[in-house]
Amino acid sequence: MARKWLILGIVIALTLGVDQLTKRLVLAELDFGETAQPIPALVPLFQITLSYNTGAAFGFLPQAGDIFLVIAVIVIIAMIIFYPRLPDSARITRYGIGLVSGGALGNAVDRLDHGAVVDFIHYTIPGVISNVSNLADHAIVFGVLLILIESWRTEEPKPAATAADAPEEPNSP
Repeated sequence: MARKWLILGIVIALTLGVDQLTKRLVLAELDFGETAQPIPALVPLFQITLSYNTGAAFGFLPQAGDIFLVIAVIVIIAMIIFYPRLPDSARITRYGIGLVSGGALGNAVDRLDHGAVVDFIHYTIPGVISNVSNLADHAIVFGVLLILIESWRTEEPKPAATAADAPEEPNSP
């Protein structure tokens, strides 16, 4: 059991550490709204643009930052309560919970330190979408995908009906 908690702690710490390190690097190099183009061949599909998000994903509910901080704390607590209940075979879900928790912590730290989430990964599909996010957001999405994949993969198959399961037909005279 201690090994499982160690794995969770390592995944959370790595996720949080890499997220906060990348945000600090971007904050040190760029001003708000400034864009860097680390891979010119990928412009405008991928750039680094410093922005702040006070709301949820895609800037939804920009005035509700404190609510999202509370939600992040609740999600992390729920994940940690749920964690020991996982079966031994749920290794992928364990990593997923670590990624979700580490990502939620990363964004919560931003809200406490900066009053908003620091975003910088700028993806654009011309004419379709332009989104600025961060590694914590990506960890949350990837963690949820891991949890979903394992839950679909381990779903119990329904047993095939057998002749013994079929209802008996009444005897005809």
